[in-house]
Amino acid sequence: MKMTGMRALICALLSATAIGGRAAYSQAMDPTWDSSQLPESRGIVRQYTLTPRGDVDGIILTDGTEVKLPPHLTAQTVFVIHPGDAVSVRGLRARALPLVDAASITNVTTGKSVVDNGPPDRRAGHDEQVINGRISILLHGKRGELNGVLLDDGTVLRLPPPEAERLQDWLRPGQAVSVRGQILDTALGKVVDVEAIGPSPEQMTELRGPRPPGPKNGPDRRGPPPPPGFGPPPPRG
Repeated sequence: MKMTGMRALICALLSATAIGGRAAYSQAMDPTWDSSQLPESRGIVRQYTLTPRGDVDGIILTDGTEVKLPPHLTAQTVFVIHPGDAVSVRGLRARALPLVDAASITNVTTGKSVVDNGPPDRRAGHDEQVINGRISILLHGKRGELNGVLLDDGTVLRLPPPEAERLQDWLRPGQAVSVRGQILDTALGKVVDVEAIGPSPEQMTELRGPRPPGPKNGPDRRGPPPPPGFGPPPPRG
């Protein structure tokens, strides 16, 4: 029984080093844990590897080693790591293949790292914030429907098209706005899924999502009134 238990333990350890054995370092993907404790590999980046959709799912080093990363790190990877860069890779090395399942990749020259902390949770409530800004331009869907605005600082605000259409007289360039919503801050920019909007943090109205078709003039289909302080543009003199 003792030998059987030892064999089971050895098999479990070996399986952790097999291709795709992420369970062995799931703790390393949590910010609580230090991925620098994992084995290190070094080399020069030859090129990216791509998924059928064009996402980056890893890199190839000049010595032929494949380094795997999840596609949700595409933006961070292409901003931090480039062909020709010297890199330090922390992760699990396959036993019979030149393959590393990476928990982190560091650009040796810049010191910047790409760390796999798991896929982003876009539904996480802790990312809800209030931000203020001034509208620069209006944003539209491919059919021309208004679905958001761009602020002066480059932040994108997205609203449900029915709500954006209802507020289109007030969502105009130059308008100061305060919004509350889910913020996704990425290497490519910041976007806010707007849940409430108004001229100031103290004067915001909750937005509603898309509503089913119905009479356009019925009071129950129009949604709440525009946020306080949002009035129609002043008449041109």
